[in-house]
Amino acid sequence: MPNLIRNRALVNDDPWLHLDDDDAVPTSGDVTVSWQRWQTEKGEIGALNGRLGVRLDGDFPIEELDTLLGLPLIVVHFPAFKDGRCYSHARLLRTRHDYDGEIRATGDVLRDQIAYMERCGINAFEIRKDRAAEEALKAFDEFSVDYQGRSNRAFPLQARRD
Repeated sequence: MPNLIRNRALVNDDPWLHLDDDDAVPTSGDVTVSWQRWQTEKGEIGALNGRLGVRLDGDFPIEELDTLLGLPLIVVHFPAFKDGRCYSHARLLRTRHDYDGEIRATGDVLRDQIAYMERCGINAFEIRKDRAAEEALKAFDEFSVDYQGRSNRAFPLQARRD
């Protein structure tokens, strides 16, 4: 069963490999590394024959967001549903920095929060293996009206009157 949703669709094959900080860097393939590892090993990781993505957590210094704009994938990690700092990271990437790559949520990604994550600019979601990704897809259509602006539609309901 796929556990990845990208652009509101289930994805069967994900080419990205998430490396731990002590994992060896493969010579080819698409990998993500932590921001801390990327900072210390840019030269070695930059020689990778494949695409590179970076994983962020809530402690990521937001003044460094502009250093990530050339990457095809930025992963924002939610360690617990109550930690919302990565919502801000995603929103700033989309609105302030015009990032158009993939922003992927990992960790405690709950069905009840997916619509809000998407509103902030997250367009891919790794659903935990103990949850049904098919069920999580329903979250995108639960709200038909937005009262606030969103990263992909700047005008809230009151600004869209005919």
